[in-house]
Amino acid sequence: MSGAGDRGKALARWLSTGLLGLFLLPMSLSLEVSVGKATTIYAVNGTEILLPCTFSSCFGFEDLRFWWSYNSSDTFKTLIEGIVKNEKSDPKLKLKDDDRITLVGTTKEKRNNISILLRDLEFSDSGKYTCRVRNPKEKDLEHQATIILQVVDKLEKVDNTVTLIILSVVGGVIGLLVFILVLKKFIAFILKKTREKKKECLVSSSGNDNTENGLPGSKAEEKPPTKV
Repeated sequence: MSGAGDRGKALARWLSTGLLGLFLLPMSLSLEVSVGKATTIYAVNGTEILLPCTFSSCFGFEDLRFWWSYNSSDTFKTLIEGIVKNEKSDPKLKLKDDDRITLVGTTKEKRNNISILLRDLEFSDSGKYTCRVRNPKEKDLEHQATIILQVVDKLEKVDNTVTLIILSVVGGVIGLLVFILVLKKFIAFILKKTREKKKECLVSSSGNDNTENGLPGSKAEEKPPTKV
């Protein structure tokens, strides 16, 4: 009886967990934050870099709050904090820690962009940058995404030698196949013309032989009889 009771309790817990998951699934999929496909970006010291961030919500948003934070091995700080009143309002800043940072986001045309521009880069700016969004309309549901910035002395040139070699080989093979196809058609055309000319020569030669030998149907048959 004890084993059956334990199985019943386990089944009840499993069902309750599954139902809770089904309830929370739409919420977990509603608010999304993205910093693009690249997880790490590189920038040269002394230049500027755009740190992208966009958000989306299936349920819309009101008084949406957002943050950008910086995290390195020994430092953590909030760079900016702002709010988006509704879908018709542009993001507005409430806090900015660094004057080198400019909010370039907009909600126009449903872009929901809260990207930032970081100017006059320093090597100490290398680290993790996290874009975080909280939507009160979704019971303060929060989502975030992180991008890694590496500030370098100069950008390394990508060696495309192997790629160029592969493209050259593939292009050469395709060109050779096209040449062979064209040459094949040209040879077939020449052979066809040669056969036609040979056939005409045979017909012409056959007519000349009949005339010279005085065979029936030739001009020799039309000569008048010799008078005695």
